Amino acid sequence: MTALTLAAAQTISIPGNVPANIQRHLAFMQAAAQQGAQLLVFPELSLTGYEPSLAERLAITPDAVQLRPLREKARDLRLTAVVGMPIRPSPDADVMIGALVLGADGSLAVYAKQHLHPGEEVAFVAGPGGEALKLGGEQIALAVCADFTHASHPRAAVHAGASVYAAAVLISEGGYAKDCAQLQGYAAEHGLLVLMANHGGPSGGWASAGRSAVWAANGQLLAAVPGVGEALLVARRDNGVWAGQVVVF
Repeated sequence: MTALTLAAAQTISIPGNVPANIQRHLAFMQAAAQQGAQLLVFPELSLTGYEPSLAERLAITPDAVQLRPLREKARDLRLTAVVGMPIRPSPDADVMIGALVLGADGSLAVYAKQHLHPGEEVAFVAGPGGEALKLGGEQIALAVCADFTHASHPRAAVHAGASVYAAAVLISEGGYAKDCAQLQGYAAEHGLLVLMANHGGPSGGWASAGRSAVWAANGQLLAAVPGVGEALLVARRDNGVWAGQVVVF
Protein backbone atom coordinates (compact mmCIF):
# COMPACT_ATOMS: atom_id res chain seq x y z
CA MET A 1 0.00 0.00 0.00
CA THR A 2 1.46 3.36 -1.04
CA ALA A 3 2.13 6.14 1.46
CA LEU A 4 -0.57 8.82 1.69
CA THR A 5 -0.70 12.10 3.60
CA LEU A 6 -3.87 14.09 4.22
CA ALA A 7 -4.15 17.39 6.07
CA ALA A 8 -6.72 19.69 7.63
CA ALA A 9 -6.10 23.44 7.75
CA GLN A 10 -7.38 25.10 10.92
CA THR A 11 -7.56 28.69 9.69
CA ILE A 12 -8.89 32.02 10.92
CA SER A 13 -10.88 33.78 8.20
CA ILE A 14 -11.09 37.55 7.86
CA PRO A 15 -14.82 38.25 7.41
CA GLY A 16 -15.61 38.90 3.76
CA ASN A 17 -12.00 39.60 2.77
CA VAL A 18 -11.52 37.02 0.04
CA PRO A 19 -8.16 38.36 -1.29
CA ALA A 20 -6.59 38.27 2.18
CA ASN A 21 -8.01 34.84 2.91
CA ILE A 22 -6.68 33.56 -0.40
CA GLN A 23 -3.19 34.66 0.61
CA ARG A 24 -3.53 32.78 3.89
CA HIS A 25 -4.76 29.71 2.03
CA LEU A 26 -1.72 29.85 -0.23
CA ALA A 27 0.56 29.83 2.81
CA PHE A 28 -1.24 26.82 4.26
CA MET A 29 -1.02 25.00 0.94
CA GLN A 30 2.74 25.57 0.88
CA ALA A 31 3.08 24.30 4.44
CA ALA A 32 0.97 21.23 3.69
CA ALA A 33 3.08 20.43 0.65
CA GLN A 34 6.21 20.67 2.80
CA GLN A 35 4.65 17.99 5.01
CA GLY A 36 4.14 15.81 1.94
CA ALA A 37 0.36 16.19 1.87
CA GLN A 38 -1.55 15.14 -1.23
CA LEU A 39 -4.87 16.56 0.07
CA LEU A 40 -5.58 19.65 2.18
CA VAL A 41 -9.09 20.37 3.50
CA PHE A 42 -10.08 23.84 4.73
CA PRO A 43 -13.04 24.69 7.03
CA GLU A 44 -16.56 25.51 5.90
CA LEU A 45 -16.71 28.79 3.93
CA SER A 46 -13.02 29.31 4.63
CA LEU A 47 -12.48 31.95 1.93
CA THR A 48 -15.17 34.33 3.25
CA GLY A 49 -15.64 33.20 6.81
CA TYR A 50 -19.00 31.83 7.92
CA GLU A 51 -20.86 35.03 7.00
CA PRO A 52 -24.37 34.24 5.67
CA SER A 53 -25.24 37.94 5.43
CA LEU A 54 -22.37 38.45 2.95
CA ALA A 55 -22.98 35.33 0.89
CA GLU A 56 -25.24 36.88 -1.73
CA ARG A 57 -22.65 39.56 -2.53
CA LEU A 58 -19.60 37.31 -2.38
CA ALA A 59 -20.92 34.21 -4.14
CA ILE A 60 -19.05 33.12 -7.26
CA THR A 61 -19.36 30.53 -9.97
CA PRO A 62 -16.87 27.71 -9.30
CA ASP A 63 -14.69 28.66 -12.26
CA ALA A 64 -14.33 32.31 -11.15
CA VAL A 65 -11.06 33.98 -12.08
CA GLN A 66 -10.37 35.07 -8.48
CA LEU A 67 -9.62 31.46 -7.59
CA ARG A 68 -6.88 31.24 -10.21
CA PRO A 69 -4.00 31.74 -7.73
CA LEU A 70 -5.27 28.84 -5.63
CA ARG A 71 -5.77 26.58 -8.64
CA GLU A 72 -2.31 27.38 -9.97
CA LYS A 73 -0.75 26.79 -6.56
CA ALA A 74 -2.50 23.44 -6.24
CA ARG A 75 -1.20 22.39 -9.63
CA ASP A 76 2.33 23.64 -8.96
CA LEU A 77 2.51 21.84 -5.61
CA ARG A 78 0.77 18.71 -6.88
CA LEU A 79 -1.65 19.16 -3.99
CA THR A 80 -5.44 18.86 -4.08
CA ALA A 81 -7.05 21.57 -1.94
CA VAL A 82 -10.68 21.74 -0.80
CA VAL A 83 -11.65 25.36 -0.10
CA GLY A 84 -14.92 26.80 1.20
CA MET A 85 -16.85 29.49 -0.68
CA PRO A 86 -20.45 30.59 -1.36
CA ILE A 87 -21.15 29.43 -4.90
CA ARG A 88 -23.72 29.68 -7.67
CA PRO A 89 -23.84 27.01 -10.37
CA SER A 90 -24.59 29.86 -12.80
CA PRO A 91 -24.57 33.67 -12.41
CA ASP A 92 -28.33 33.90 -11.76
CA ALA A 93 -28.69 30.76 -9.60
CA ASP A 94 -29.35 30.56 -5.86
CA VAL A 95 -26.39 30.51 -3.49
CA MET A 96 -25.03 27.23 -2.07
CA ILE A 97 -22.35 26.49 0.49
CA GLY A 98 -19.56 25.14 -1.66
CA ALA A 99 -16.44 23.09 -1.09
CA LEU A 100 -14.38 23.56 -4.22
CA VAL A 101 -11.95 20.78 -5.05
CA LEU A 102 -8.88 22.31 -6.70
CA GLY A 103 -7.11 19.36 -8.19
CA ALA A 104 -3.38 18.68 -8.23
CA ASP A 105 -3.79 18.08 -11.95
CA GLY A 106 -5.43 21.48 -12.54
CA SER A 107 -8.94 20.05 -12.48
CA LEU A 108 -11.91 21.59 -10.70
CA ALA A 109 -14.75 19.77 -8.95
CA VAL A 110 -17.56 20.99 -6.71
CA TYR A 111 -19.15 19.63 -3.56
CA ALA A 112 -22.25 21.60 -2.47
CA LYS A 113 -23.52 21.19 1.10
CA GLN A 114 -26.54 18.91 1.11
CA HIS A 115 -28.01 19.56 4.57
CA LEU A 116 -28.49 23.08 5.94
CA HIS A 117 -28.45 24.12 9.58
CA PRO A 118 -31.70 25.74 10.76
CA GLY A 119 -31.56 29.40 9.67
CA GLU A 120 -29.14 28.87 6.79
CA GLU A 121 -32.06 28.71 4.37
CA VAL A 122 -32.29 32.51 4.63
CA ALA A 123 -29.03 32.81 2.67
CA PHE A 124 -28.49 29.42 1.03
CA VAL A 125 -30.21 26.55 -0.71
CA ALA A 126 -29.28 22.91 -0.20
CA GLY A 127 -26.90 21.50 -2.78
CA PRO A 128 -26.48 18.13 -4.46
CA GLY A 129 -23.27 17.04 -2.75
CA GLY A 130 -20.53 15.85 -5.06
CA GLU A 131 -18.32 13.00 -6.14
CA ALA A 132 -15.79 11.35 -3.83
CA LEU A 133 -12.08 11.89 -4.45
CA LYS A 134 -9.68 9.07 -5.23
CA LEU A 135 -6.16 9.33 -3.82
CA GLY A 136 -3.57 6.72 -2.95
CA GLY A 137 -6.01 3.86 -3.21
CA GLU A 138 -8.52 5.56 -0.90
CA GLN A 139 -11.92 6.95 -1.80
CA ILE A 140 -12.46 10.19 0.12
CA ALA A 141 -16.01 11.42 0.70
CA LEU A 142 -16.52 15.10 1.51
CA ALA A 143 -18.97 16.62 3.97
CA VAL A 144 -19.71 20.21 4.96
CA CYS A 145 -20.72 20.71 8.59
CA ALA A 146 -24.44 19.82 9.03
CA ASP A 147 -24.06 17.07 6.43
CA PHE A 148 -22.40 14.83 9.00
CA THR A 149 -25.20 15.33 11.55
CA HIS A 150 -27.36 13.15 9.29
CA ALA A 151 -26.29 9.54 9.75
CA SER A 152 -27.49 8.79 6.25
CA HIS A 153 -24.70 10.95 4.82
CA PRO A 154 -21.65 8.90 5.89
CA ARG A 155 -23.67 5.71 5.41
CA ALA A 156 -24.27 6.60 1.77
CA ALA A 157 -20.58 7.45 1.38
CA VAL A 158 -19.55 4.04 2.69
CA HIS A 159 -22.05 2.27 0.45
CA ALA A 160 -20.47 4.12 -2.48
CA GLY A 161 -17.04 2.82 -1.51
CA ALA A 162 -15.58 5.58 0.70
CA SER A 163 -12.79 4.69 3.13
CA VAL A 164 -12.09 8.28 4.28
CA TYR A 165 -14.64 10.89 5.41
CA ALA A 166 -13.37 14.49 5.33
CA ALA A 167 -15.55 17.16 6.96
CA ALA A 168 -15.16 20.93 6.56
CA VAL A 169 -16.94 22.48 9.52
CA LEU A 170 -17.67 25.35 11.86
CA ILE A 171 -18.18 23.78 15.28
CA SER A 172 -18.58 25.99 18.34
CA GLU A 173 -17.46 25.15 21.87
CA GLY A 174 -21.01 24.27 22.92
CA GLY A 175 -21.46 21.67 20.20
CA TYR A 176 -17.95 20.28 20.05
CA ALA A 177 -18.27 17.28 22.38
CA LYS A 178 -21.47 16.03 20.76
CA ASP A 179 -20.28 16.57 17.20
CA CYS A 180 -16.93 14.90 17.78
CA ALA A 181 -18.61 11.93 19.43
CA GLN A 182 -20.72 11.58 16.29
CA LEU A 183 -17.70 11.76 13.98
CA GLN A 184 -15.76 9.32 16.13
CA GLY A 185 -18.74 7.01 16.08
CA TYR A 186 -18.80 7.02 12.28
CA ALA A 187 -15.12 6.09 12.24
CA ALA A 188 -15.75 3.07 14.48
CA GLU A 189 -19.08 2.01 12.98
CA HIS A 190 -18.11 2.27 9.33
CA GLY A 191 -14.36 1.64 9.47
CA LEU A 192 -13.61 5.12 8.14
CA LEU A 193 -10.66 7.39 8.67
CA VAL A 194 -12.40 10.64 9.65
CA LEU A 195 -10.70 14.02 9.15
CA MET A 196 -12.30 17.22 10.49
CA ALA A 197 -11.16 20.77 9.61
CA ASN A 198 -12.60 23.44 11.94
CA HIS A 199 -12.19 27.22 12.05
CA GLY A 200 -9.45 28.44 14.36
CA GLY A 201 -11.27 31.57 15.52
CA PRO A 202 -14.66 33.28 15.67
CA SER A 203 -16.68 33.52 12.49
CA GLY A 204 -20.12 34.92 11.75
CA GLY A 205 -20.84 35.51 15.42
CA TRP A 206 -19.91 31.95 16.37
CA ALA A 207 -16.98 31.22 18.69
CA SER A 208 -15.37 28.25 16.96
CA ALA A 209 -13.86 25.60 19.20
CA GLY A 210 -10.90 24.91 16.93
CA ARG A 211 -9.52 21.47 17.86
CA SER A 212 -9.53 20.03 14.35
CA ALA A 213 -9.10 16.28 14.63
CA VAL A 214 -8.55 12.95 12.89
CA TRP A 215 -9.83 9.53 13.98
CA ALA A 216 -8.65 6.12 12.83
CA ALA A 217 -11.00 3.54 11.34
CA ASN A 218 -11.50 1.97 14.79
CA GLY A 219 -12.56 5.29 16.34
CA GLN A 220 -9.21 6.00 17.99
CA LEU A 221 -8.26 9.67 18.10
CA LEU A 222 -4.99 9.96 16.19
CA ALA A 223 -4.40 13.68 16.73
CA ALA A 224 -6.22 16.92 17.51
CA VAL A 225 -5.21 20.55 17.56
CA PRO A 226 -5.15 21.49 21.28
CA GLY A 227 -7.38 24.54 20.97
CA VAL A 228 -8.10 27.57 18.79
CA GLY A 229 -5.64 29.43 16.60
CA GLU A 230 -4.14 28.44 13.29
CA ALA A 231 -2.60 25.01 12.85
CA LEU A 232 -2.08 22.23 10.36
CA LEU A 233 -3.32 18.75 11.24
CA VAL A 234 -1.57 15.97 9.31
CA ALA A 235 -2.58 12.32 8.93
CA ARG A 236 -0.03 9.96 7.38
CA ARG A 237 -0.48 6.39 6.19
CA ASP A 238 2.72 4.40 6.07
CA ASN A 239 2.77 0.63 5.54
CA GLY A 240 -0.99 0.62 5.94
CA VAL A 241 -0.94 2.31 9.37
CA TRP A 242 -2.30 5.81 9.99
CA ALA A 243 -0.68 8.30 12.40
CA GLY A 244 -1.53 11.92 13.20
CA GLN A 245 0.52 15.03 13.88
CA VAL A 246 -0.21 18.66 14.68
CA VAL A 247 1.99 21.31 13.08
CA VAL A 248 1.75 24.73 14.77
CA PHE A 249 1.34 27.41 12.12
